[in-house]
Amino acid sequence: MNAQELVSSTPRQAPAATDANHFVLTFENNRFASELFGQFEQNLKLLEQRLKINARARGNSVVITGDVLATNQARRTLDYLYEKLQKGGSVEPSDVEGAIRMAQAADDQLILPTMERKAKLTMAQVSTRKKTIVARTPTQDAYLRALERSELVFGCGPAGTGKTYLAVAQACQLLERGAVEKIILSRPAVEAGERLGFLPGDLKEKVDPYLRPLYDALYDMMPGDKVERAITAGVIEIAPLAFMRGRTLANSAVILDEAQNTTSMQMKMFLTRLGENSRMIVTGDPSQIDLPRGVKSGLVEALQLLSGVEGISVIRFKDTDIVRHPLVGRIVRAYDTLYATPESEEADRQR
Repeated sequence: MNAQELVSSTPRQAPAATDANHFVLTFENNRFASELFGQFEQNLKLLEQRLKINARARGNSVVITGDVLATNQARRTLDYLYEKLQKGGSVEPSDVEGAIRMAQAADDQLILPTMERKAKLTMAQVSTRKKTIVARTPTQDAYLRALERSELVFGCGPAGTGKTYLAVAQACQLLERGAVEKIILSRPAVEAGERLGFLPGDLKEKVDPYLRPLYDALYDMMPGDKVERAITAGVIEIAPLAFMRGRTLANSAVILDEAQNTTSMQMKMFLTRLGENSRMIVTGDPSQIDLPRGVKSGLVEALQLLSGVEGISVIRFKDTDIVRHPLVGRIVRAYDTLYATPESEEADRQR
């Protein structure tokens, strides 16, 4: 363990979950300890809020008091984050949130509580030359592992859960490894209250705003000059869904974003483009369908038809997986309650 446990009243036998626990963790590197605790100890305060414990800093030590289960989650969280600092990383409040969620998820999978030390937190991650992205929720962890092993992955759920961002990161990683020769990013250019015909410019200029989130994710993963060169050379292709018709997408990492806005025929067309040595990732939110009333979402239909098909993984995100501002999760829940659609209800039944 990276932190030395100086004092512990924890018995070795399994106590009730309500038993009190108290120990002191000391970290060898004073600078890392300061970064770990956060400015004005904001990271420790976050631990207290989320885990309902007391965490008080004393120099490069922290005194943790509270429920047995929660204090051990706090210990594993701090140990993981300190190790991240030792490896040259940084610790932001979002990293603390993610580590807490993973620690809680590890305990939720256990039937009986135990006081034996659990293994260190292990979170799936994806790395490009520019940055490393680590899973912040158990669902993100499952998503990244599915992206690594499956040829076709569906990532479904509300905005802010990292579906598209992680998919682009995985595609960039595959390209840098030499596992694929191209990245192909696509979205259906469906009007969501706007009219394409009234936008200025040619077709590319009309469609580019719809593809902007894909550009943003790319520039986060790769240096800007490399992105521009790759786009010019055709190594990275960003195009509307309609441009995929009639093609065979081989040796490529292919991402279809906003897939809830595909029709049944568009989805079938896209899925059957998959060629040799390719990976395909389909992301979307069944609760935000902008298709005309009465037109069934190709994403919703595909999730029904392809459930259980070998080689296909389906990862379903929930509002608890939202990693943007905490308020976003509450907003999503409020809208989902008020505007539940048949498509979103069907998707929920498939979970």
